[in-house]
Amino acid sequence: MLGRTKKVRIETERLTLRPPIHGDYRAWAALRNASRDFLSPWEPAWSADHLTRKSFTNRVYWANRSVASGSALPLFLIRRADQVLLGALTLDNIRRGPAQAGTTGYWVGEAYARGGYMREALEALVHYAFTELDLSRLEAGCLPENAPSRGLLEKVGYKYEGVAQSYLQINGRWRNHVLYANLRADRRGRTQAG
Repeated sequence: MLGRTKKVRIETERLTLRPPIHGDYRAWAALRNASRDFLSPWEPAWSADHLTRKSFTNRVYWANRSVASGSALPLFLIRRADQVLLGALTLDNIRRGPAQAGTTGYWVGEAYARGGYMREALEALVHYAFTELDLSRLEAGCLPENAPSRGLLEKVGYKYEGVAQSYLQINGRWRNHVLYANLRADRRGRTQAG
């Protein structure tokens, strides 16, 4: 399905969402490095070569293959006013057939957190996933103590569904995650997080 939309671009009021390109390397590495302490409590441990050009090149190739095959939609958040990279958002693990689902994940540079950028981007991605990709369910998970991420998901229409035990290795250890879902035809009303 994504193969036909190989040149994906989603425009919002302040942002352009697009797959990464090779020319993004310096901005990406600088933003990730400057935000390391801010991001590391919430992410899998970085490999030794995480910030290298070779590692980034592999990311770009993965992004191109994923978009072409329809298995994922990795997007960079570019602020239109000055073309600055703010973070990234990925619709991953896209499943077709009876599921019509995908998993959302995201990060934003520390300097741009709490600026409403990720909410704007995630709202646009949800709309795109439901209208252009014809998905029915978007899933997301985050650490229980990550109140900003939980709040973001809830503001964008994701509803709490439960807890997954030892869901992902975060910062070097297996961690439980709270699970959320956003349904195209959601009739559940507000759900209470545990």
